[in-house]
Amino acid sequence: MAATERTQRTRRLRRSLRTVVTAAAVTGVAAGAVACGSSDEPLHSIGYAIDGTVTTYNANTVDGAASGARQALARVQPGFGYVGPAGRVVADTDLGTATVMPADRLTVQYRLAADSVYSDGVPMSCDDLVLAWAAASGRFTAPDETGAVVNVFDSAQRGGYADIERVDCQPGSKDATVVFRADRSDTDWKSLFGATELLPSHVVARVSGVADPVAAINGGDLDAVRRMADFWNTGWNLTPGALDLSLLPSAGPYRIESYTAEDGLVLVANERWWGNRPATDTIVVWPRGTAASTASEDGRIHVVDSADGALEGIGAGDGATVSTVPSRNVEQLTLATKGVFANPAARRAFALCIPRGELFDQLGTVADAPDAGLGAGPVDSRILSADSPLYPGVAGTASRYAQADREAAKRELAATGQERITVRVGYLGPDPRRARTVELIAESCRDAGIEVVDAGSETFTPSQLTTGQFDAVLAGTAAVAGAGGTADMADARGALHSGTGGNVGGFANRRVDEILDALLVTSDNAAVAALAGEAETILWNEMPTVPLFAQPRTTTLAPGMHVAVANPTTAGAGWNMDRWILTR
Repeated sequence: MAATERTQRTRRLRRSLRTVVTAAAVTGVAAGAVACGSSDEPLHSIGYAIDGTVTTYNANTVDGAASGARQALARVQPGFGYVGPAGRVVADTDLGTATVMPADRLTVQYRLAADSVYSDGVPMSCDDLVLAWAAASGRFTAPDETGAVVNVFDSAQRGGYADIERVDCQPGSKDATVVFRADRSDTDWKSLFGATELLPSHVVARVSGVADPVAAINGGDLDAVRRMADFWNTGWNLTPGALDLSLLPSAGPYRIESYTAEDGLVLVANERWWGNRPATDTIVVWPRGTAASTASEDGRIHVVDSADGALEGIGAGDGATVSTVPSRNVEQLTLATKGVFANPAARRAFALCIPRGELFDQLGTVADAPDAGLGAGPVDSRILSADSPLYPGVAGTASRYAQADREAAKRELAATGQERITVRVGYLGPDPRRARTVELIAESCRDAGIEVVDAGSETFTPSQLTTGQFDAVLAGTAAVAGAGGTADMADARGALHSGTGGNVGGFANRRVDEILDALLVTSDNAAVAALAGEAETILWNEMPTVPLFAQPRTTTLAPGMHVAVANPTTAGAGWNMDRWILTR
């Protein structure tokens, strides 16, 4: 697409979105206006293509968090908040309320809506919050096959959940009181128990044979918790054509009806949903691994949400509106900390031969890019967003890696005792833009003694880096393949902590852990800047990741689409799919 045409389409989309981008309340009003005031008939089904896979109902496992599950299931599994288009958490009062209580430590009362119920008829309860906390807190550990002590839950995240001292819950109640540790008043507590994080604890109880999950968790019954974790880790895996719907009750406006490679992931209106009925009866999600190309050719796709250029040949028909903007998702390389990269000098050598400036120029720019902030240049911080006012103060540490320096790369490599190394770069394919990224890196690094191998695969998962199948992963924030990132960089920071499952490269630095823990409870700008600056100095030396640029993300809308709003964050365009209307 020509730059001029893209710019014109972008401007048209921005004008059309100004009236609906503010909040979900506005989208609901707009949806009603379309339904009542238009002479066109709304269609009963809308097709939605995404650039991630959907292989699990649990978006909280290591591979689930890196998949497209959050793009697909945010309105199947709502929480107390969702990530809005600006990258900030917005309260979702349909599910319930969260209120800070007067106490000598941070204490939050969560109250589920009185009529909240799963699609199988089982009421939602505080049991679901207790399960979410247990899974992410890291408090239930056991030795793995190597003898290392690990979380029995394969949770990708940690963050503020590790700072919760207890969750007071009377099993079956709608109320939970979350009490944080005395010295841990987390500034990002509103992001906890959000969309896709609350899963049906009654399903876990039934399948694992644990009659009272709350008692088992609060009583520290490791045997019972391990049985629950065994199901939590893999029991919600999704295989197209072989679903057990009894395991997949929904607490949102949509529920899963079916999933096949030929017909996509079919979401239908949840008859037991207590909020406003979805504006469209059916949303068909087309993840990677499904017949999305055929659906596109047949005119069955109306919304496309992907990294720019990632989904070749998949569009929303003639006359579609296309918008490409810098996203909160940082395109980056996550490096292993063993094998050829066991020595930090080898990781620095690789970073030094990567043409970060050229990669940004070819793959990271968008029309109407800002002069400063998000999308203005290569990303130089893993801790602060490029549009943070504190970002310029920490970005200078990356200056050594602004452009490829092959001679410096050779010196770093020589310091490891290795003359040449081979680096296998894994990513979810086919993906033309990531294939081009690997190609440019390979061309640049070859003369530095580093042979780069394209190991992109349709079966890629980020956990394969942990098991040694790759040396580096090319993906977004926290190794996510598709949509990712938030304004507060919580996922990005968390994936650098040694106690987090999403840290697939196995990076561990005690001081970095201390800094990341301190940032969770620090709001003073001067203190944040000092901590972030210290962390970046360590990280650019230890090189667990190589940030490249703010990933350009493209939202494509078919003619007649109403109220669909681009969301270039971890939530993706599906954040408000229950308000979408398509008229013809």
